[in-house]
Order: sequence, then structure tokens, then C-alpha cells
Amino acid sequence: MDDFLVIEKVTKRFGAVRAVDCITLRIACGESFSLLGPSGCGKTTLLRMIAGFERPDEGRILLEGEDITTLPPERRPVNTVFQNYALFPHLSVEENIGFGLKMAGVERGEARQRVARMLELVKMQDQRAKRPAQLSGGQKQRVAIARALVNQPRVLLLDEPLAALDLKLRQHMLGELHAIHQEVGTTFIYVTHDQGEAISLSDRIAVLNAGRVEQVDTPARLYEAPGSHFVAAFVGDANFLPARVLEVRHEGYVRVACEELGNPLACTALPLSAGQQARLMVRPEKLLITRERPEAGERVNVWAGTITDVTYFGAYLRFVVQAGETALLVQMANNRFASSGTVPGRGERVYVSFHPEEARVVAADSQG
Repeated sequence: MDDFLVIEKVTKRFGAVRAVDCITLRIACGESFSLLGPSGCGKTTLLRMIAGFERPDEGRILLEGEDITTLPPERRPVNTVFQNYALFPHLSVEENIGFGLKMAGVERGEARQRVARMLELVKMQDQRAKRPAQLSGGQKQRVAIARALVNQPRVLLLDEPLAALDLKLRQHMLGELHAIHQEVGTTFIYVTHDQGEAISLSDRIAVLNAGRVEQVDTPARLYEAPGSHFVAAFVGDANFLPARVLEVRHEGYVRVACEELGNPLACTALPLSAGQQARLMVRPEKLLITRERPEAGERVNVWAGTITDVTYFGAYLRFVVQAGETALLVQMANNRFASSGTVPGRGERVYVSFHPEEARVVAADSQG
């Protein structure tokens, strides 16, 4: 990976609070990178330091090898798309997009060409004469993105830009943002608390918690192989069971003791040792419900339980299965029950099973 944008041991304090605590990140040229975390984790403060709106108390920020830590925002090849769009109400769509070019003294003919390209990119050619008050939320978002890209920044920062949109429009705009990134190739840094948005848009994601980076990885790795309890819980739904490591095997397999649920076999990427306290993590969709007990063996973990709740979500069903003192969340597609003709209901005794590869053992002390 190239060191296009380097955030090196950056710290920012507000009074006694460390909003950003010694964060180091390396972001590649053209990458779509997300800063993901709950409110107060430091993601927006970090974004503002990249933009130049805040200055780090410690550390530095380098862009293509140049130290930009103390450069004012207007001297950085970085533009920001804000949640409130910040469009000029008295200017048309076309004038809003071209405003930055006018301020930069770009020759009029070239400016017209660049604005026309942006209008085409965000599919707003037919709306060019309208004022912001005449636009929908999604259209305003497109104009804000076009205005930020028309100056050809090296980095585009997006600060929760879809938060004000309804669910359907947000999902549509995610697809458009992905297509725009593919088209222009600019480095995108996207701030969000929504793990679905981050997973949809990102080549890699940094998960932040209390001003620190918990894990940086691809969306698939964060979801399938989280490094901590916090990451596993924040990126998707999961079942967590207190566990004690019994045996560490080769190739990342671990056998753990889960009190009344036996000694399941699972996977881990952590350097665990026998006797260590940990947590067994299994995603709801990795669990399988059957009425008959599966053949138990080295490659299958099986628990017995009783269904206490069933919720219909259209394409899939969510079950709560009480296994001893543990309530397990299970998600299964409707068609899994097509052969039997009936869906297991409340009060029914069932078996819940999973393969070792579908469960992860994470550290017990990384709860966030």
C-alpha cells in the first residue's frame, strides 16, 4: 500500500478529554476509506483535522509526502461534503457547483466544461437552473458532492452525508456514491456511525472507540473475523457467550468451555492460551435450526433449546432460542423450511448447530 495520506500518532484534546488519542492510519491513493464508530468516538474530530478545521495537539498529517498539519483548509487539496449540504440558497444548481471554480479564477470556458461534467456525473443536467429550495434531499446531496469534486481535490471527505435522508433514499445514494467513486477515482474518506453504509462503500474501514482505533480491515474481515468484542458487536449483530480457553490447536482452532453449553470448537486470530477468559462470538445467520439433532462430531457444534420468539422480516426469519440460561439470536431464510412445510414456532424444542469456521473467539476484555 502506498502512503498517500498518513495520519501519524495524532492526538486532539478538548479540555481533559482526549477526543483523538494517538491515532495512526495509512490510506492509499484512490481508496474508499471509512471512519466508523459511535457518537463521541473521535471520527468527526479526526476528519476535521484532515480538512484543516482543527489542529492536532500532537502528531502530524502528511499528504503525498507533504506535511499539511498546520496548513489552513483553503491551502489543502481537500474538500468536504457536510451533512447539511451547505448550498447557497440564492444560486442555481449550476452556479453552486461552479462557485469554487469562480473563486479560484478558473478560466470561464474550462469552468463551464468542468461544471457540465459534474452535472452529468451526478445526473443533474435537467435540474441545472433550479435553486436548492426546489430540490429533494437526494438532489441536494448530489449537488453538494458535485461542488466538492469540481475543484478536483486529492481527497474528498464526507461527514455523515446521508444522515438526513430516509432509508430508501439513503440506500439509493449509497449506490450512487459508489458509482461516483469508481468514476472519478478520488480518495474518499467517509465518516459514519452506520456499519451498513461503511460496509457498502469502503475498501477498508477503521473502527474507532473512545478516541482510539480498534481495528482497520476490509469490510469482510471486520465482519467475519473481528479482533475484539467491541468490533464484533458494532459491526453487525452477534451472539456472545462467556468462554474459557481449554485448548489451542494449529491453524487457528480453539476449544472453549461455555458453561452449560458444552465445549464448542471455534476459530480465532488472537494469540490465546489455555485457561484464558474469552468470548465466543457467533453471527445469527451462521446458526442453523433443525427439529432433528444433527450428527454431532468434531466439525459440528450442537446445542438444544426452546424457541421463545419468532419474527418475520420478509426474506428471512429471526428466532430467539433459549438454551439453558442463554438466549441465542438465529436468522434463517424462509426457504430453509420449504421441505418441511412449517416454520418452527414458539415453545418448540429444536437444535441449534454451527461449524467451527463460523464462530470466532474474541478477547473478553475488549468490550468497549
